[in-house]
Amino acid sequence: MKITIKATGLELTPSIQAYAEKRVESLEKFLRDGSENVLAQIEVGVISRHHKTGEIFRAEAKISAGKSVVYAEAQKEDLYAAIDEMQAKMERELISLKNKKIKLAKKGETAVKKILHGTK
Repeated sequence: MKITIKATGLELTPSIQAYAEKRVESLEKFLRDGSENVLAQIEVGVISRHHKTGEIFRAEAKISAGKSVVYAEAQKEDLYAAIDEMQAKMERELISLKNKKIKLAKKGETAVKKILHGTK
């Protein structure tokens, strides 16, 4: 998996980079394609909300694997919590995508069996 990390409004420290990479690499088990075909783009940053005081951190990721593209974003008051929530959302999206592909394959198998058995 090729991972690129971008920081907006804050300095990208080695600890932040390592943490984000570790969380995204854990998602690799949900991808069927070889790891060299998968591109993960992560962006972490600080955003400001007009009526809220303090810093609000944002973490977003986009994983491209072949024809499939999955996107997740999270906003929290703690950067590491935002990365964790983004990872959880991405995991749910990848599981959903995997289940859709399996369901489609089973649907096709059933149609072929019906044709072979002569029933509709």
